[in-house]
Amino acid sequence: MKTHAQAVVIGGGVIGCSILYHLTKLGWSDVVLLERDELTSGSTWHAAANIHGLHDSTNISRIQHYTMNLYKDLEAETGQGCGVFQPGSLYLAQTEAREHQLRLQAAKAKFYKMNFHEISRDEAERLHPLVNFDGIRCIMYEPDGGNVDPSGVTNAYAVGARQRGAEIHRFTPVTATVQQPDGSWIVETPKGNIHTQWVVNAAGLWGREVARLAGIELPLQPTEHQYFVTEAIAEIEALDRRLPSVADRDGEYYLRQEGKGLLVGAYERDYRLWAENGTPLDFAHDLFPDDLERIEENMMRAIDRVPAVGMAGIKRVINGPMIWSPDSNVLYGPHPDLRNYFCCNGIIPGFSQSGGMGLMAAQWMIEGESQYDMFAWDVARFGKWADHAFTKARVGDQYAHRFSIHFPNEEREAGRPVRVRPVYERQQELGAVFGLNYGWEHPLWFADAPGAKDTNGFTRQNWFEPVGRECRMLRESAGIIDISNFAKYRVKGAKADIWLNAVFANNMPKEVGRSCLTPLIGVRGGIAGDFTVTRLAEDEFWIIGSGMAERYHQRFWAEVPLPDGVTFESCTEDYCGFNVAGPQSRALLQRLTNASLETEAFPFMRSKTIEIAGVEVVALRVSFTGDLGWELHCQSEDQLRLYDALLEAGKEFGAGPVGSRALMSLRVEKGYGSWSREYSPEYWPQEVGLDRLIKLEKDFLNKDAYLKLKDNAPREQLSLIHVQNVSDADATGGEPIFLPDGTPVGRVTSGTFGYTVNMSLALGYLKGVAPGAEVDVMILGQPHRGVVLAEPPFDPKGERLRH
Repeated sequence: MKTHAQAVVIGGGVIGCSILYHLTKLGWSDVVLLERDELTSGSTWHAAANIHGLHDSTNISRIQHYTMNLYKDLEAETGQGCGVFQPGSLYLAQTEAREHQLRLQAAKAKFYKMNFHEISRDEAERLHPLVNFDGIRCIMYEPDGGNVDPSGVTNAYAVGARQRGAEIHRFTPVTATVQQPDGSWIVETPKGNIHTQWVVNAAGLWGREVARLAGIELPLQPTEHQYFVTEAIAEIEALDRRLPSVADRDGEYYLRQEGKGLLVGAYERDYRLWAENGTPLDFAHDLFPDDLERIEENMMRAIDRVPAVGMAGIKRVINGPMIWSPDSNVLYGPHPDLRNYFCCNGIIPGFSQSGGMGLMAAQWMIEGESQYDMFAWDVARFGKWADHAFTKARVGDQYAHRFSIHFPNEEREAGRPVRVRPVYERQQELGAVFGLNYGWEHPLWFADAPGAKDTNGFTRQNWFEPVGRECRMLRESAGIIDISNFAKYRVKGAKADIWLNAVFANNMPKEVGRSCLTPLIGVRGGIAGDFTVTRLAEDEFWIIGSGMAERYHQRFWAEVPLPDGVTFESCTEDYCGFNVAGPQSRALLQRLTNASLETEAFPFMRSKTIEIAGVEVVALRVSFTGDLGWELHCQSEDQLRLYDALLEAGKEFGAGPVGSRALMSLRVEKGYGSWSREYSPEYWPQEVGLDRLIKLEKDFLNKDAYLKLKDNAPREQLSLIHVQNVSDADATGGEPIFLPDGTPVGRVTSGTFGYTVNMSLALGYLKGVAPGAEVDVMILGQPHRGVVLAEPPFDPKGERLRH
């Protein structure tokens, strides 16, 4: 066994072998995989191994599409069969909401040139004569859908990796992972130790246990999962072709051909967690006792749809474990608390995603960043707040609602609340309906009375009118927005400005009391973040950024060593904040402070430490609403006192609380981008209008990457579209955009109704489309004519901000 390697992959399931294969494919041959038992042990070997291309997330669709197309190439390359069957997949909609979802996916498929389209009932019956299509509103067909052989795929990855120089050691458990001072690792096994630059945790059911060897906890929880295979069915035996699989997600089961019978699986509401305190180390090719009664309701729905299921005997039942994250997405990427420790844990549709997941992981380790923005998968999206109780509750909810539609703006309640601010109960009294942001409860909107809840759907919901009232109140008078979930950092020391200038692309403020906006540049030259930096004192700076990206950005801070005497601390937990904005915000705040808020004394993009209602705050004259306003940041213990004072003073002006959904509408009216929607490492600064904030006369993090692309013409341009003749639905993000002749030209990143400009608005990226041009935005999967705006409809000259 080698004693040195570029990377050691722990886990010989399909994901570990894919990562190993892709590391070698991208040029690393000095790599090793360690498996405690046999390849495919754990959950790989008994997987149903269905493959499909479309997903609600565009980038995950791209990854799944890559994976589906990889398997036959992998067979040809390695000579190892993958057992690929691609008779196609039928997707059924029983409800209007499911029809909306499928039509939107079909529009995305057209945009990305994926094969997924609507077919008639006659065509569906020809493809699958055993299905009863009564009550089905629409049928989509994916010709490349199907399934693979779990062992065949895993071994094909292994063969391909070995052919390029990788080593694979079975029956070699890892007993310790020890980080070295230079960031490398010693991986200990009974057969010897390996000194490696990278450790990859792809340990499947044992992901938690392997993580603990490195001193970290991953939010993972296994469940039981059952499917069964019928005896041979005469109608199938009589066919000379393979039947397509059936995705009847409203029926909460999946079904495909297996041999000459049918395989039926279910995600039942009466779920069972397993191994809550740790996966047994002696578990390998094991299964649980059958418990078909638990999935009886799902089985009956499958029998109603495919009566042949009920006529056939059951040949075998598989009841095996799966391991989940709290949102059922993989925990993926370098762990923010460790150097060179890559996670790839909690994968559910592994055979649909294995290839793309392996490619993205290899890119990140070798090139420093994956080509797609995969924040939806990033392990950094969870912090220590995602504890055992939260994980159990969320995993149970995810399992039981696996086939439920996850609607735009939907907030699921399982496991909440986890973290609350001092004003939480007061906001409840005010009728707040809460969402979850990096573990924090924050107000989405305010109902007329306590106890209201969101309704969910693709069309406008019960919060549409209340959010409109909040927007109009702020634009006409003032509103008070809780911005405590913004990430807040303090940098102190005589050389603080030197460190900040080495991290950020813009020049840091030289004068005390000044603020600046600055991008953070990613490894490939894109936008890794956008921040407001304020100089509080000669040796002290205050940084505001995206709250949900706090651990993501932790990796970037670590890339630039702090000079001697400089400290960096997160203040997100210790400080809270409010944005008081609107034309009457100055008058409202002036009632509560002796400090002058007039423009001459307190101009736009300036800051001061002042008292508001006796509470010391860091006040920044800036507002994400695009209106006159101040951000007020106070210590957490003062938050309730400050909030009550603001609310009381607001009564005189007809002002009150405003939630984050109104903030979304207000910032889109102004054309402002938001991190993880408009700003991501995939987008170049010149495509989002942030290149003007990059100062090339100095060095900054990843400057070389930016220099390589700075003179490139934008591939696409961030644009604002007025969508016309909209009746009951607005864009929400992800919708493709076409020219009226059907040419694909872009996609929506944020969509909302602009209540104070009376427009349905879509913010997104367009290729080669000038202002004034007409486009079709595929809301609910149907074309809605829009006009590209030359300037934002609200205060295009920015006069209200500066007044």
